[in-house]
Amino acid sequence: MQKPQRVLSRDAEWAALEQFVRHPDPHLRLGVVSGRRRVGKSFVLRALAEASGGLYVTAVAEEGVVASRRRLAGEIARYAGIGRGMIADASWEELLTTAIELTSRRAGAVFVIDELPYWMGHSPELPGLLQLLYDRSQAGEGVPGGRVIVCGSAMSVMNELLSGTKALRGRAALDLRLAPFDLGTTARHWGIGDPAAAVRVHAILGGSPGYRNLAGVPAPRTVADLDAWVPATVLDPRQALFSGSEAEYLLREDPKFSGSALHYAIINAVAGGASGPAKIGGLLEQPRTALARPLEALTSAGFLRYDTDPLWERRPVITVVDPIVRFHNLITVPQRDLVDTGQSAQAWQRSRPTFVAGVLGPHFEQCARDWLRGRAEFRGEAGLVTATVVNDRKGRAKHEIDVVALDKRADRAHITVVGEAKATVTRRTMADLDRLDGLKAALAGQGHDTASAVLALFSLEGFQPDLADAARRRGDVLLVGVPTLVEGADPVVVPRRIL
Repeated sequence: MQKPQRVLSRDAEWAALEQFVRHPDPHLRLGVVSGRRRVGKSFVLRALAEASGGLYVTAVAEEGVVASRRRLAGEIARYAGIGRGMIADASWEELLTTAIELTSRRAGAVFVIDELPYWMGHSPELPGLLQLLYDRSQAGEGVPGGRVIVCGSAMSVMNELLSGTKALRGRAALDLRLAPFDLGTTARHWGIGDPAAAVRVHAILGGSPGYRNLAGVPAPRTVADLDAWVPATVLDPRQALFSGSEAEYLLREDPKFSGSALHYAIINAVAGGASGPAKIGGLLEQPRTALARPLEALTSAGFLRYDTDPLWERRPVITVVDPIVRFHNLITVPQRDLVDTGQSAQAWQRSRPTFVAGVLGPHFEQCARDWLRGRAEFRGEAGLVTATVVNDRKGRAKHEIDVVALDKRADRAHITVVGEAKATVTRRTMADLDRLDGLKAALAGQGHDTASAVLALFSLEGFQPDLADAARRRGDVLLVGVPTLVEGADPVVVPRRIL
């Protein structure tokens, strides 16, 4: 089942879907696909249904139960080549049974129900009916074998489908979550040939491919083009890509958080830079204990990311998942008066220092960590790539380390990479390498094993020649520029142990 050429990347995801569809089990098999809004779930599943000769149907928001059943009946009738009136008044169980039976007659065909949470809003029995049909098939009764995939964007709903005592727990053979595109795939998707421009677009919108169709102007070809592109898209209230309305929509799409002022406030606090429960509670004037459950719910639903510093286990690090939410809070909100009065270009010019420090910088750090996670030859045997902090030798200050690769062994860590990722407008110098030497020594002073650690510098603007020369002579330094992160080019300098 060949992946259509129009499906960019997604090789691993397509392989998992194909394995699910082609599995030799003669009984009914159920799969769950989830992912945030605009990551391309529907695009991939439509292609899967087409490639397998299957049936794809999508639920519609705020559509009543009668209209929803008739919509499904119409799709089934079209697929089977029969008159719609023959099954127009069928029940959910009859419609599901018919769809499964029809697709099971074609080898490898799949029945896809997209945006299932919309139907569950008025017909919560649907997962239970799928469980009933599955159990009957396993017992050799009722429906024959078939392949059914249910999909949705409301992550709180999709996560619960397979949890606890829910109907599909232990029955779904596939639990696939689609993630946004990485840097390189995003650049190809948008057609951006300049790696530096691609990083900035990725920092604003992330890797969700659906945003491209909302942009009313061509993608920026160079960094200079962003001065026109940003005011015409994410800072233009008349455009669908306007960051204010999009950030709100991301929260409203999940019924668990719709209208919750506390959840909105927490996300805004994190997007503004509050990275721990104490800081969030201080901004919201809420006790830390009162935030535990809302934070857990937002993390489970994919709005927030909750990490724990491996070297300081009581230091949680909370960040927003969607870059556009951070852009909205740090750029759009402070400049709202200018934006609303048609002065988006001026708003962008005023916000550029904030964008570099508060949006581009943290995003570039995350991209560096993501790159290192996928390059075992550089991170070595370390299983964890994260950020951390370290005390200086006198214990008077803590210094952040943007990138560290390690294996935790009791209270001692074996560290293979100590790195920094800088999105500043200047090239990195010998001072940056000297600072990494100091951080490595500080980690060793705390008892961690840094004997074989590589020093890594990730730079948005490149490296001074004397730094590159020194790195080559030393043999324990990794220099990574933007072309490496976006286009897969070789690093500027590679440690001697890799060569």
